[in-house]
Amino acid sequence: MSGRALPAAVLFDRDGTLIEDVPYNGDPARVVPLPGAHEALALLRWRGVRTGVVTNQSGIGRGLLTARQVAAVNARVERLLGPFDVWRICPHHPDDGCPCRKPAPGLVLSAARALGVAPDRCVVIGDIGGDMEAAAAAGATGVLVPTPLTRPEEVARALRPAPDLPTAARLALGTTVLPVPEGGGRR
Repeated sequence: MSGRALPAAVLFDRDGTLIEDVPYNGDPARVVPLPGAHEALALLRWRGVRTGVVTNQSGIGRGLLTARQVAAVNARVERLLGPFDVWRICPHHPDDGCPCRKPAPGLVLSAARALGVAPDRCVVIGDIGGDMEAAAAAGATGVLVPTPLTRPEEVARALRPAPDLPTAARLALGTTVLPVPEGGGRR
């Protein structure tokens, strides 16, 4: 994104970004929002920015999860964090070579298309290099929020790192000083 215009959409990775990363989680009871997720989403929604989730879920392709289990987890995420304007999921095994699995741009492009916005008006917030690569390949802006699992070389390559989700949301909006609205900013 260039200039000070608001992004048309902010697309989040799910596991390790919005919620605690529980490998191959098919249990909605194990969904725990990460610190700052509510604040970041409230700020974006308050400013009228559409939000979405773009997530690899290879547990389906590996036979470890069903699409129904992933949908139940996603429904729990929405109950805890509010509604998202779009969800895009890659169910494929990493060896399938599909164009939607991050770091390929397919999920980002599909989410942008579903929202009727240009990919270069989107920001992708994620916790690993693959999220940033998918953003760049789609022409979107990436903001990396590292976790202890993020590799040092991914952090070193990040053009826009942020220490936490609220800061990432502020970077997406083109500022680091916007307050979070009173009352959570839900639309």
